[in-house]
Amino acid sequence: MDKRSARDDGPTVAAIGLGCMGMSEFYGESDDARSIAVIHHALDRGVTLLDTADMYGAGKNERLVGRALSGRRDEAFLCTKFAVRRGEDGSFLGLSGRPEYVKTACDASLARLGVDHIDLYYQHRVDPEVPIEETVGAMAELVKAGKVRWLGMSEAAPETLRRAVKVHPIAALQTELSLWSRDPEIELIATCRELGVLFVAYSPLGRGFLTGQLRSRADLATDDFRRNMPRFSDASFEKNLELVKRVEALAAEKGHTAAQLALAWVLTRGEHVVAIPGTRSTSRLDENAAAVEVRLSAEDLAALDAILPPDAAEGARYGAQGMASVNR
Repeated sequence: MDKRSARDDGPTVAAIGLGCMGMSEFYGESDDARSIAVIHHALDRGVTLLDTADMYGAGKNERLVGRALSGRRDEAFLCTKFAVRRGEDGSFLGLSGRPEYVKTACDASLARLGVDHIDLYYQHRVDPEVPIEETVGAMAELVKAGKVRWLGMSEAAPETLRRAVKVHPIAALQTELSLWSRDPEIELIATCRELGVLFVAYSPLGRGFLTGQLRSRADLATDDFRRNMPRFSDASFEKNLELVKRVEALAAEKGHTAAQLALAWVLTRGEHVVAIPGTRSTSRLDENAAAVEVRLSAEDLAALDAILPPDAAEGARYGAQGMASVNR
């Protein structure tokens, strides 16, 4: 697996990682044994960047990842997040970036993961009620205490990131980026490059849509959260599917899958850009990992731009409430 970094004194991570969220929630039924096997397979083939969060499954996903890493902790670059608060029943309780909460959340994550340190600790969403300087200051205390190695932010706007790095180095910024979510190209990717911050692309396959595996809303489980997302709605699905079919055709001409083409495109956005597609299948993990071998010519990139220029996707990436919490 290719490795990437944003600066000499920052982390070096796998170009293609593994998003673990869907192993515990949001995408229908889960199978812990199968998911642990996928994580082990990922480590075996060098997909060592593992991404989780305390809110995924209301703690369940961290416990799952922790079990998978038992006896193999040193093989993984382990990332988790805080800020989105949930009750034991899974209810959403809002955001917190308050300094006292930062420490409490980190200690809880360490316990669930069963580890003595987290490699990369993200603020999952920016709390508009707390100055970013206060939140990052509290996160920096975790580094001093040896509980965390590097700090990250998720869905932070460029100016917020600039304020944060004045308090403590930020190793990574995680934001949605894919062929149908291209807003970071406007400013955020360049800001990360300038500041020596890794750009970690989540949902690089458009929550599975860009793989070509979804042909209708009927392919989604009844409890799949994508059913409530604008791009998967009855009004948007068919138009977006036509775009994906064109990506599939281009991929087939090159002897690749649509997923591999989409991931390869993400990696062309910069040498400091990495992707964390999620999967619950070892075969899909192998397919995704092989995307690092795909080479896109200027003609290929132009063709993809013609198919999916910025704002080509029908519908917002989240509903109104979700969109209010991103890029701020």
